[in-house]
Amino acid sequence: MSVLAAILVASTSLQITVSSTGDLMARKYTLRCNPSGGTLPRRADACRRLTRLRTPFAATPKGTVCSEIYGGPRVAYVRGRFKGRSVSATFNRRDGCAIARWDRVRFLFPPT
Repeated sequence: MSVLAAILVASTSLQITVSSTGDLMARKYTLRCNPSGGTLPRRADACRRLTRLRTPFAATPKGTVCSEIYGGPRVAYVRGRFKGRSVSATFNRRDGCAIARWDRVRFLFPPT
């Protein structure tokens, strides 16, 4: 790993909240990378998988046509820093695009 890559990975620190609509008990996790740490299960694996993704927290582009498939009431919020950049993302499963976006980073959202 290059020095620059190590610096970018080291600046990953996330707060993750996962719940279901109407669920009063949200689950909260933290994730830090290089070295891996926090409360998220399988932290080292999550860090490895995150570093392989270019823009894991990007929103679905406006104007994208999405299938009308409902994937359930789960919602997740991710806040913090990823590769040195600020992150503030909301994930849900309200349609096909949202499900695909969720599935790209589902390893961050342990089953409730």
